[in-house]
Amino acid sequence: MPSASTILMIRPAAFGYNDETAANNFFQQHPAMSREAVQLQALVEFDQVVNLLRSEEVEVLVMEDSKEPPKPDAVFPNNWISTSPDGKIILYPMYAANRRTEKRDEILQQLARDFVVTDVQDWTEFEAEGRFLEGTGSMVIDHDHEMIYAAISERTNLSVLEKFSSANGFQAIVFLATDLNGHPVYHTNVLMGLGEKFAVLCEEAIEEEWELIAVKQLLESTGHTIVPITREQMLCFAGNMLEVKNRRGESILVMSQAAFDSLRDDQIQELGNYAKLLPVAVPTIEQVGGGSVRCMMVEIFLKKK
Repeated sequence: MPSASTILMIRPAAFGYNDETAANNFFQQHPAMSREAVQLQALVEFDQVVNLLRSEEVEVLVMEDSKEPPKPDAVFPNNWISTSPDGKIILYPMYAANRRTEKRDEILQQLARDFVVTDVQDWTEFEAEGRFLEGTGSMVIDHDHEMIYAAISERTNLSVLEKFSSANGFQAIVFLATDLNGHPVYHTNVLMGLGEKFAVLCEEAIEEEWELIAVKQLLESTGHTIVPITREQMLCFAGNMLEVKNRRGESILVMSQAAFDSLRDDQIQELGNYAKLLPVAVPTIEQVGGGSVRCMMVEIFLKKK
């Protein structure tokens, strides 16, 4: 799977606890701070991520969130937009009604100005039917081997996934995944991260043995060494990692400090064989938003103009 060397990130204007997403995101926690304090802390954490990526010579395209209407989860754009190596921009149907305003024309226009866009696919019509597919949160995509790994949940609808896969020539590998309390894991990218030569996978979360065997066999047959993590590590967002490339073509594995701190020495050593590990602390964004650094980054596979 090719790693992107350009990342799009949205600097939040009204980050906060979202009651609508909390219905099925059990990673979210009510903050003890005021809404203003939460937003200020989120900005500090966001800017830290951007600065750290840029210090490693990863190209980061930062766009400002618009103030109105308030969008508490705008910092997680990977749920509504993705790009593909063949020049597509893809827009996705979102579970929470108050997240749908995150899709802004000016972001698409900026991408079209800077990059070669061959097509825009808009799947958002499924929102009206109550069927959702939340981008690279719902799907872990292996572009090289034309495969999509997806844990079915309220946010990852099987019929939309099948239509999407068929339209784009992908094979969908579908499974059920649960957390420690038996709740469906709301996004696939919480339990699984796919690099060029490795895959971080919470095997414990996939309870059906035949589904787990199928996932593991496909990962291994496509040249990925599996680094298993536990459900406890998944709760620390250890599955929510993203491999990116810097200007020198070096692989950087971006993760949160909480994710890094949850890893054992042998896991750190194994992942370090494939990429330079880059932990960054985003505790407020993780706890209040229920997402981590991978969710903050949209991979831009488009060619520059």
